[in-house]
Amino acid sequence: LGAAGLHFDELNKLRVLEPEAAQQTAQLREECRAFLDKIVEFQKIVGSLIELVDQLAKAAESEKMKAIGARNLLKSIAKQREAQEQQLQALIAEKKMQLERYRIEYETLCKIEADQNEFIDQFIFQK
Repeated sequence: LGAAGLHFDELNKLRVLEPEAAQQTAQLREECRAFLDKIVEFQKIVGSLIELVDQLAKAAESEKMKAIGARNLLKSIAKQREAQEQQLQALIAEKKMQLERYRIEYETLCKIEADQNEFIDQFIFQK
C-alpha cells in the first residue's frame, strides 16, 4: 500500500499522507494556532495601548485649552487693570487741577477779604 501512497495511522485508519508528514502538518497547525493566538493577544494589547494614548491625548488637549483660556483671562485682567489705572491717573490729574483752582480762588478771596477789611478800617478811622 505504501507504494500506492496509502498509509495507516496510529488508529489504523487509511490515510493518503505519510504518518510523518501528517504529524508535521498537525504540529505546524498547532504552531500556527499558537501564533494566531499570540497575534490576537498582541492586537488586543496594541488596541488598549492606542485607546490609552488617545485618552491621554484628549486629556492633554483639554489641559492645553484650559491653560490657553487661563492665559487669555490673565491678559484680559491685565488690560482691564491698565485701563483702570489710566482712568485713575486721569482722575488724579483732574483733582490736582481742581485743587490748584481752589487754592488760587482761596488766595484771591483772602486778598479781597484783606482789602475789604482794610477799607472798613480806613472808613471807621475817617469818621
